[in-house]
Amino acid sequence: MLPIRDDIRSQSFPIVNTLLIVVNTIVFFLEAGLSSAQMDRVIQLFGLIPAQFSLLHPISYLPVLTSMFLHGGWFHIISNMWVLFIFGDNVEDRMGSSRYLFFYLLGGIAAALMHVFVQPNSTVPVVGASGAIAAVMGAYFLFYPRARVITLIPIFIFPWFVRIPAVVFLGIWFVSQLYSGVLSLGAASGVEVSSVAWWAHVGGFAFGVLLGGLFSVNRKKPRWHSDEYYPW
Repeated sequence: MLPIRDDIRSQSFPIVNTLLIVVNTIVFFLEAGLSSAQMDRVIQLFGLIPAQFSLLHPISYLPVLTSMFLHGGWFHIISNMWVLFIFGDNVEDRMGSSRYLFFYLLGGIAAALMHVFVQPNSTVPVVGASGAIAAVMGAYFLFYPRARVITLIPIFIFPWFVRIPAVVFLGIWFVSQLYSGVLSLGAASGVEVSSVAWWAHVGGFAFGVLLGGLFSVNRKKPRWHSDEYYPW
């Protein structure tokens, strides 16, 4: 399922959400200009490696933050920024810009720590904004249960656009991440069975659902897009 847009109109310009997309994109283009050896070095220095994280060594905290702004390829950056574009503006609307930025960063940190907790011996670097974005999705799930997500479902070669309630779309997404996360625990010896940090997604989403309400300040009723202009 590919989300195309939601049906809630932002009531203010999402300046922080836009800046987050811009910053992530700029960093990615800087990465694209590096050689393979240089990129490997950047990932090793600024990516989150659970086995190197220690509460006793504050310097190991830095990759928890920097890893949120690195991406491993075109599909990684485009998919993450697209989802952030769809859901982030409304969450920023509800929280206000400064609170939204704080929430986004805390959500990314919570997601990273969940991954470290579940895979403490992993030596595979983790990069990407998906943990923080999962927190945004969790907050959207909490704030806008009546929203609809216009979703592309390919049936063979034919595109099929359907309106899916946000609670269903995001609920299915969360269950899929949780299921994949449980499967990733199949290797009791700690051997990596997936390159995706499923538990970071789970932790970020749970953070958004459980704590997103603490950041909410705007309780205006959302404005819905008109079907006159959006016929899907």
